[in-house]
Amino acid sequence: MAQANYQFEKRKRDLAKKHKQEAKRQRKAERKKQQSTEALAPPPSAESPPENSGDTPRDSGQSQ
Repeated sequence: MAQANYQFEKRKRDLAKKHKQEAKRQRKAERKKQQSTEALAPPPSAESPPENSGDTPRDSGQSQ
């Protein structure tokens, strides 16, 4: 009967773990990069007109 190759299985698990950790590191780096670019963006000016809230549509004075 063939014996299990535990070294191969362990290496396979270790490679999968390293790949997962690298992907996580890249996601964190991207998130950090996005946050730093958002922090550098100027805040919206207070004098800009308010945007339409869209709560209720306004009538144009015509009845149906």
